[in-house]
Amino acid sequence: MPNKIEKELLRFTTCGSVDDGKSTLIGRLLLDTKNIFDDQLLALRSSSERKGLDEIDLSLLTDGLKAEREQGITIDVAYRYFSTPKRKFIIADTPGHIQYTRNMVTGASTANLALILIDARKGMVEQTRRHSFIASLLGIPHMVVCINKMDLVGFDQSVYERIVDEFRMFASRLDVQDIQFIPISAKLGDNVVHRSNEMSWYEGSTLMFHLENVHISGDLNHIDCRFPVQNVIRPQDDKFHDYRAYAGRIAGGVFREGDRVMVMPSGFTTSVKAINSPEGVVKEAFAPMSVSLQLEDEIDISRGDMIVRENNSPQNSQDIDLMICWLNEKKLVEGGMYIVKHTTREVRCMVKEILYKIDISQLRRIENEKEFGANDIGRVILRTTQPLFFDSYRRNRNTGSLILIDENTNETVGAGMIV
Repeated sequence: MPNKIEKELLRFTTCGSVDDGKSTLIGRLLLDTKNIFDDQLLALRSSSERKGLDEIDLSLLTDGLKAEREQGITIDVAYRYFSTPKRKFIIADTPGHIQYTRNMVTGASTANLALILIDARKGMVEQTRRHSFIASLLGIPHMVVCINKMDLVGFDQSVYERIVDEFRMFASRLDVQDIQFIPISAKLGDNVVHRSNEMSWYEGSTLMFHLENVHISGDLNHIDCRFPVQNVIRPQDDKFHDYRAYAGRIAGGVFREGDRVMVMPSGFTTSVKAINSPEGVVKEAFAPMSVSLQLEDEIDISRGDMIVRENNSPQNSQDIDLMICWLNEKKLVEGGMYIVKHTTREVRCMVKEILYKIDISQLRRIENEKEFGANDIGRVILRTTQPLFFDSYRRNRNTGSLILIDENTNETVGAGMIV
């Protein structure tokens, strides 16, 4: 019997200012694609009635915290899974308030697509710019701008076109190649899953059609082979007395049985003897598969080392130039000491230099700033105690990203994208 074809998975995140309708849009997507169970629907109706509403409040589906339901806002990142016959989806519903920007960064860090919501009555606001810039900074390759609440502006085409023109002008300074615009009403369902009868002037696709058909298979780097070693497998029993394999998740490229590879930082070379996956032995493996590699030669390899192609190695340096989103109330200052977590490698570092901060509203550099506060974004240089093996973030999101951890509290305080 032939193997069942695995449906492709699209991860997307919702971005935008508070009250732009992110949670309502997700609720509408789940309802109209029939991904809400009957008992969930009954619970939604009951909750909506207790709030004195005549219709179902779809935002309650993702606002799981008590404080979120009381205030009608999103605070934490809410993840929701659903599927259609064409594709599987994981949604990260992220908060709109500026003080929860760190949660937005978390939700967007693994996304293939950013869904930017704009209230048709208000147009672009500071959080629209902030979230769009962060989505660009995080290297999200696809962006869909949904102009929401079109029903509250009488489905006026001129309102939609004005906001589109304003966003295009702003986005010309962002590094996003694929931007689509869709006028919607999340509350009523117009152009979300079903086409709107009220906006016959719009000739593009519905949001659901776009999510099902956007091309994402080319987003991963299948050229540069990168395998950060997570664990060394040594059973040390009679059956597998001499067995040694290296487990981890492929961060880039395609590994095949017989390939010549090099181990960093030692520089020793060998060949791939076998590749084991959860389904058994495979001839080849590619990002983002989790596998274990057996090598022809016995080389001293440990967690944090990286297996790469012999003639295609990443950069190797202790001076790391990166853009950083600062996530902590305690300020980032020059000379500050932190732990760097990069792929499977952990080292200590010092902030060598703060180059500049970014003014989000104007997209301009602020020079001579020597400290970052919570939610600030800018460029810094770190000096690590041991070399990191990395690519630029634009080339590989897995080997080009890192996080900073406070040595004393063990809190994640910064998220960095290597320049």
